[in-house]
Amino acid sequence: MSGLSRKFALAAAAHVLALAWVPEVLASSAEITADQAGHFVTTAEIDHTAITVLVDTGASLVALSYEDAERAGLAPRTLTYDVPILTANGGIHAAKVLLNRVEIGNVLVRDVEGVVLPKGAFDGTLLGMSFLNKLSRFKVEDGKLFLQE
Repeated sequence: MSGLSRKFALAAAAHVLALAWVPEVLASSAEITADQAGHFVTTAEIDHTAITVLVDTGASLVALSYEDAERAGLAPRTLTYDVPILTANGGIHAAKVLLNRVEIGNVLVRDVEGVVLPKGAFDGTLLGMSFLNKLSRFKVEDGKLFLQE
């Protein structure tokens, strides 16, 4: 092998080795610090609308308040509220929705199952497992929630 061919082969091998690390380096991630009560509250872009959310691993789905759903353009008054939901305050019926995109920082998840709660049922939005399970991983450590796309 000539000197030039050997240099080219070594450079190509180094390039391939470097590419093996690219996905880990480019992985989209976000970090949320717990508030004083230990809750993970942040702003999520839900269908291009900034909404304050409480990340809740105890919630099966993303659960939007009627008001937040209205702000996100989900037209809650036109939805069918026929999904039984058990909350800490008892049973209610919610409307099933599919959120096109949910984004926190640079972590973007598409096609997230959710529900819209009836008007007055809950003040706020819960970001539940239907979002978290679409991530490659998430973990809580030292008062921080780490999300990785």
